[in-house]
Amino acid sequence: MEERYMNVRRRRSDYRDDPSPRRMATRRSAPSRQAPKPKRRSAAASVASGFYKALVIISALIVAVYIGFSLMIKPPEQEQPPQPPKNQAGNSLGPNFGTSSDTTNTVDPAVPAEPILNRRDGVYNILLAATDKDGTRTDTMMVMCYDTVKQTVGVVSVPRDTITARESGHPKLAYGKGGVEQRVEDISQMLGIPIDGYIKVNIKGFITLVDYLGGIDFYVPCNMNYDDPIQDLHIHYKKGQQKLGGQQAMEVARFRKDNPDENGKSTGYSDVGRTDTQQKLLIALAKKVLSWDSLTKINGFVEIFNKNVSTDLTLDNMMYFASQAINLDLSSSVETATLPGRGDGVYRGYKWCFELDPEGTLDAVNRFINPYDRDLTLEDMNLAKATHYIQG
Repeated sequence: MEERYMNVRRRRSDYRDDPSPRRMATRRSAPSRQAPKPKRRSAAASVASGFYKALVIISALIVAVYIGFSLMIKPPEQEQPPQPPKNQAGNSLGPNFGTSSDTTNTVDPAVPAEPILNRRDGVYNILLAATDKDGTRTDTMMVMCYDTVKQTVGVVSVPRDTITARESGHPKLAYGKGGVEQRVEDISQMLGIPIDGYIKVNIKGFITLVDYLGGIDFYVPCNMNYDDPIQDLHIHYKKGQQKLGGQQAMEVARFRKDNPDENGKSTGYSDVGRTDTQQKLLIALAKKVLSWDSLTKINGFVEIFNKNVSTDLTLDNMMYFASQAINLDLSSSVETATLPGRGDGVYRGYKWCFELDPEGTLDAVNRFINPYDRDLTLEDMNLAKATHYIQG
């Protein structure tokens, strides 16, 4: 037994001292100690990682959707230059129709013809209109020219009492049958420019929008005091910076009476002054609509638009303009003007008509709302001229 025990111990000893490859491999594969367990991440780190991944995914989706819309949305078609109006026989009345000096279409072969009118790509004219309290008359009219290439906007107000070269019916622009569509045709013929669409809002919609935005800060240009019981209109404001609610903004926009200033002198505020105020109100309102604070109010904007705004622009048209307006700077890229003239004209027996000043109107149109690649001339327009004047 002693010999057997010794042999066993010798074999175990021999095994430990055996330098064979199998033994060496076995020794390498066996760990000398237990490996440390990986540390668990904190809950905050897990949440941050998940948020980051979600943000990346959302950003990718936004980019994909934007690219998709950019490829799908196409620029609206541009209207062709307006054609001269025709008489009942179907003959063209020519560019001077409606003036007191010439109502026929005469062509002097010695005078060279004007170059053909070609529209600039990406330049659109839209009529912005607002109706009065009863919703029947287009009380406010502005032509907005949006150059989507240069990212500039020109806005020109057309006084509501401007006379148009209509053969029959009320000659003032704000009156007559045909609704806003007729106003589009009248202004297009009068100024010699195409109008690609219109957006019309009623007074209730304007009031609702201003209130929905929490009011607007606005500088009232003069003391305003006017009462009209028939229209239930009572306007009383001091000159200076004001916080205007919807009803107040509407009243300031509609005021057009010449009140004396602190020294008893006339301010000269009239229909032209009113259009200037309306332009500034519109820009102030647009800035607030496009501010970051208004992003959460999109659903409300859509509801107000659907109830109070009518337009002939399609959804694709509006999406295109919205996609282009992302890069528009309202603080520096918008210029405004009001067509000049005098408001004491008499035309076809109607008094207190607003006659546009030809040279001033031509300059304003070419500077702010001309969509062509050349300047317009008075021959391209169709401006009516008063028969005589009440004053002077």
